Amino acid sequence: MKIQFVFDDSTVTATLNDSPSARDFVAILPLTLELEDYASTEKIAYLPSTLTKEGAPTGVSSTAGDISYYAPWGNLVVFYKNFGYAAGLINLGKIDGDLSRFTSSGSMKVTIEVVE
Repeated sequence: MKIQFVFDDSTVTATLNDSPSARDFVAILPLTLELEDYASTEKIAYLPSTLTKEGAPTGVSSTAGDISYYAPWGNLVVFYKNFGYAAGLINLGKIDGDLSRFTSSGSMKVTIEVVE
């Protein structure tokens, strides 16, 4: 499943896995969200509804470019730096290319939509 992050000045594509959580995420798209910087490692945004945890591991380790769902907080996560194991983290997919649009400090508005 392909999605895209549409910013005011660029578009970044990503590929989602075929997990129940990723399918749940696609079902609520398109979404316009405010991505906030968190711990100088990731961008996060709170989703309007929770995603299923069906079939998901109890947690995962993440690398730069991973798109994840942090179930305890109900937020979407885009990692722009590597991150160790976190309980409650569910991998949804990966950014296809350059992460530079996600690394600027502060928050940014983005629309996430399915690529048809």
